[in-house]
Formats: sequence, C-alpha cells, structure tokens
Amino acid sequence: MRRTIEPGYQLDDDRGRMDVDAIHDYLSNHAYWALGRSRADVERTLANSYRVVGVFHEGAQVGYCRAISDGVVHAYLADVYILEQHRGQGLATAMVQEMVEGGDGRRLRWLLHTRDAQALYRRFGFGAPSERLMERSGA
Repeated sequence: MRRTIEPGYQLDDDRGRMDVDAIHDYLSNHAYWALGRSRADVERTLANSYRVVGVFHEGAQVGYCRAISDGVVHAYLADVYILEQHRGQGLATAMVQEMVEGGDGRRLRWLLHTRDAQALYRRFGFGAPSERLMERSGA
C-alpha cells in the first residue's frame, strides 16, 4: 500500500522503505515511551512487527507506527509518532486509520498504551479498558 494523503505526503507500509535511522532518532531521543531505545532494538521491532506504516514527506520519513499481532484476533498499536514540524495536518489520523482499518486490521481487536493523544485514538473506537483487562509491566 502506498498512497498520497496530502500534497507532498505519502503513506507506505513497505517495511523496506522505513528509515531505521530516522525511526531510531525519534524513538530514542524524543519519545517518552522509548527514550534510550537502542538502534538494534529498533531494527528488531521493525523486523518482527506484524505491520508497519510510515509517513513520508518528499521522500523523508516524518512519521511511523507499528503493530504487534497474531493476525487473527488481537493487535497492539505501538510507537506512533509524527515529527513535530509536520503535525496538525491530519497525518497521524491518516496513519492510524490505515493501520487499524486498512488491510486485515479492521477485523482485529486493538490495544494500545498512551498518556497523550487520546482524542486521536477515540476516533477509531479506542476507549477505556474494560474491567477484564489486566497488565503486567515488563520493567
């Protein structure tokens, strides 16, 4: 899947097009949930994710998200970001929509953790967890 979403911007799920250096820089230096993540770990998560979606502006990667899934029942949305200078144009909305509603994603039960951007995720049906959801931190 590759398509234009705004003039000069493209969405793409081609794993080979993802810019590991750009993804690593953002995650390890700017993302509260991944500060200090090693380049090797970024490579590993990219390689082992169920699906990845990137946003590109004139060929440079400016956004990214990935999913972890069994491909049948559950999926977990992770590492969602748009570079600050490209925010406010609906790029995150288009990227998340492609991830959760595009391809086989629409039939999966999605989960995520976030401390911000809840309004974005609510647009796609994410809400408060049920009384059945439990979590064990890997820390």
